[in-house]
Amino acid sequence: MKYDIIGDIHGCFDELMELLEKLGYTFENGIHIHPEGRLPAFVGDAMDRGPYSLKVLELLFTRQDKGTLLYAPGNHCNKLYRFMKGNSVQLAHGLEITIAEWQALPKKEQQKFRKRYIRFYEELPQYLVLRDDLIVAHAGLKQGMIGEPMSKNIRVFTLYGDITGKFHADGRPVRRDWAKSYKGEPWIVYGHTPTEEPYIINRTANIDTGCVFGGTLTAFRFPEKELVSVPSKQPYQPERFHRFI
Repeated sequence: MKYDIIGDIHGCFDELMELLEKLGYTFENGIHIHPEGRLPAFVGDAMDRGPYSLKVLELLFTRQDKGTLLYAPGNHCNKLYRFMKGNSVQLAHGLEITIAEWQALPKKEQQKFRKRYIRFYEELPQYLVLRDDLIVAHAGLKQGMIGEPMSKNIRVFTLYGDITGKFHADGRPVRRDWAKSYKGEPWIVYGHTPTEEPYIINRTANIDTGCVFGGTLTAFRFPEKELVSVPSKQPYQPERFHRFI
């Protein structure tokens, strides 16, 4: 099977539609279909910060209903899930934009969406093993974690990456570059940390190219290992991009 793995969308619905069209997909019966049988997969964080989180999620709900969704949840997905479950979470880092969208719905639609999102999240795998040589995980996956029983450590890593417990001045967590020491056989395709260009090293590919921060929305085609992207329609925020050293 061949895949088109798409980076962090963050509510950038228009850019997602443009990218899928550029990749050769057509929209049929509520989902995107490729004439060659390719399948889209997603590194997570479909929502928050951007303008159309609910439209992106509705598209994913339909794929899930039809049994064709390939989606690895991210930290923003987890936070929205905790909110919808009634837990106390801070409405910040873009969640407040998604919640404002949701609260603008009629009350009955709000409750319907809440229940659907909870089911959406609970049915997701923590990371995707698409082929023997291809894994998709939101923030990455260390070699020693592949194939191991799911644990809190693995769950946290897939959502947040190799965090240190320290924070930058702007509140972003300090993360280690786990990909530099990755020596596994499968490719690990991930996102989470926005970079102006895809960061590809040691059979790992970070394809979060910061669409919501004015960068691009990127797909990694596998097994071709080709990159396809479309420009963002959002304001450019250069300070939001990470630069690997």
